[in-house]
Amino acid sequence: GPNLAKEMHVGHLRSTIIGDALARVLDFLGHRVIRQNHVGDWGTQFGMLAYYAFSLIDPAAHHVFSREEEQMNLSNFSIQDMEKFYIKAKQLYDSNPEFAAKSRQVLVELQSGKSRLPKLLWKEVRDQSLEHCERIYRRMGVLLTRDDVRGESAYNDDLPEVVADLDKVGLLTESQGARGVYLDEFTNKDNERAFVIVQKSDGGYLYATTDLAALRYRAVELKADRILYVTDSRQAQHFAMVFTVARKAGFVSEKVSLEHVPFGMMLGPGRTPFKTREGGTVKLMDLLAEAVTRAHSLVDEKNPDLPDGQKERIAEVVGIGAVKYADLSQNRASDYVFSWDKMLSLEGNTAPYMQYAYARIRSIFRKGESTDYTDYTDSSEIVLDHAAERKLAIKLLQFPETIGAVAAECLPNVLCGYLYELAGAFMGFYENCPVLQAGTDALRASRLALCELTARTIRRGLDLLGIETIERM
Repeated sequence: GPNLAKEMHVGHLRSTIIGDALARVLDFLGHRVIRQNHVGDWGTQFGMLAYYAFSLIDPAAHHVFSREEEQMNLSNFSIQDMEKFYIKAKQLYDSNPEFAAKSRQVLVELQSGKSRLPKLLWKEVRDQSLEHCERIYRRMGVLLTRDDVRGESAYNDDLPEVVADLDKVGLLTESQGARGVYLDEFTNKDNERAFVIVQKSDGGYLYATTDLAALRYRAVELKADRILYVTDSRQAQHFAMVFTVARKAGFVSEKVSLEHVPFGMMLGPGRTPFKTREGGTVKLMDLLAEAVTRAHSLVDEKNPDLPDGQKERIAEVVGIGAVKYADLSQNRASDYVFSWDKMLSLEGNTAPYMQYAYARIRSIFRKGESTDYTDYTDSSEIVLDHAAERKLAIKLLQFPETIGAVAAECLPNVLCGYLYELAGAFMGFYENCPVLQAGTDALRASRLALCELTARTIRRGLDLLGIETIERM
């Protein structure tokens, strides 16, 4: 759920790829998975952006804009232009009380359907932002499409009903002009009962209101029996309180599992916030581009004689895979320090190591002048006389229970750990058990079958993490 009207940044990486991996795993296990990309297309930033746009179109609307800004052309603007507008609008929102008050008024008008905001402007901002998101999703290999988008705006008409229905069941209370629900189960910093505001004193709605409407839609309309919210850990109490209100109000039955899937932060050197050298926010597209560039240098160093097209393909797969695997291999609840050297290493629990292990297995078949891998798994009797063969076979048999654990606990790092152990078991097998030079044809076929099963499992496991494999590295 990225906020629209600005570019995706590194803060969107974890929710995107963790959510995608969990959806892939659950889908693989046979569940009907409904992806819901809950984009921020109706919140405070649109109030600010809309009022800023009004001021550019109508200079009389506000007195703080320069002549250059008044003459800016709002047609044919890009996502980068929108971000510039957003930055300027945010600066004004924080520094100019009149602008902030007008922006909040515009947001209330937006939510009530009475806004002067040209529909074409809102649609253009939304479409440009979503196209930007989709470009990143495609490059990352994330299975989110426009059909999966159901943003905050989709629930706008339901917000008054949420408030009215909370009132009907006796949960709604007014406090200092705002309306909300008191919860005995939670306390604030002053040790007072928590108050979940669903309507502000000016009539506007909050995230909690939208989240309640979304919860009811997912439980009642989509008939979901398990709902996973993949967001950062700082939102844990928010969702705990929203889930509690939804249960009390009868919006969601006790049979529906509501699960917050929290994750920690991606940090820079010294465990500081991950920033550019200038101290700005790192754009996600820039991060991916740098990963591919660094991977290309690695390919150049290791295999300088490869054709350029093949180098580019390997660099794309390895670079994007390295970024994703470095994140997914961490326990999602923990913060982790981003390191280019570690994530692109061919040693250790990294994507390049796993991708290289897969490519190395495929090279065995090429050396044996065989590419029909299924011949061995379909017809060969597998012999497990050597301890290394048995260890590899046992590890292969643990794949189903590993996938089950990932689905139950929402922990992609469990799958990463398994794949790393599988690759290690294979290396032990390969070092101790000659494959192409096995003593008999039957033993050779058996060991080729183990090679194929290992390659197939690595490929499947990486695919469930949203990471590609390549036949040669």
